[in-house]
Amino acid sequence: MKHIQELIDLITLEKKGGNTFQGRNFQTSWGRVFGGQVLAQSLHAAYQTVPQGRFAHSLHGYFILGGNLDLPITYEVDIIRDGKSFTTRRVVAFQEGSAIFNMSASFQLNQPGVDHQFSMPNFIPPEKLLSDLEQLEVQNTDPEAFNRFKKIKPEVIEFRPVEKLILRDDIDAPAESNYWFRSKEEIPYGMDIQHQLLAYISDYGLLRTATLPHKKELSKAPTFYTSLDHALWFHRPFSLQDWLLYAMDSPSASNSRGFSRGSIFDRDGLLVASTAQEGLIRQLT
Repeated sequence: MKHIQELIDLITLEKKGGNTFQGRNFQTSWGRVFGGQVLAQSLHAAYQTVPQGRFAHSLHGYFILGGNLDLPITYEVDIIRDGKSFTTRRVVAFQEGSAIFNMSASFQLNQPGVDHQFSMPNFIPPEKLLSDLEQLEVQNTDPEAFNRFKKIKPEVIEFRPVEKLILRDDIDAPAESNYWFRSKEEIPYGMDIQHQLLAYISDYGLLRTATLPHKKELSKAPTFYTSLDHALWFHRPFSLQDWLLYAMDSPSASNSRGFSRGSIFDRDGLLVASTAQEGLIRQLT
């Protein structure tokens, strides 16, 4: 996807009647529906049923089955509650009558209150870093892996890793991963669309972070990776036109599962969102 409108078109669903919506799939190189797509489309579906002036503050989703790229996904929204300041929705995604994902999301009116946050890590600013693709072009070590990597991410979103990006699978590293990202184009849309776009992007790198200390071990046999759940909290307004820092770490991996969490800061150091995810990391032999 070279333009932001292509990504927005992917996220935007067709209404099929009542609170039922349908979406198409980004054709991934690994043969299953990308989790970030389902997150973003589910949030889009929920937003279509929410009263004006209320914005998502959290979502919690579970990936139940791997999505089939060749089938459209149907999203059904349950109207759980509309309170005085909070709104709750449940979204279930289906393919051929089977649930592949379910999500609970909560929305709130903008309201004043107490305010504090952790400080943003002191990393190299994005202007002094190469993009992920520029790093790999300079290395020029594995053209096949480079071409696979190019197909994973939308071209319209620029990613600049803080750490050196290495495609080799047999070098262990600390369970930390950090990158700056932003849209290469203007996004003249409201906070609801920004939230959906961030939900899409937030799935990049989280599960990978949990694998970093074990790359040498995992390289010894074929390994199956998939997201099991994903949580996202929106703390403060932001714009994807400006640089955002995604700081991720993985406190634990056990029982074939890796747990990762992330903090997303704007350029001024404001914590705008937080993420958490657990994924399956299962060696096949």
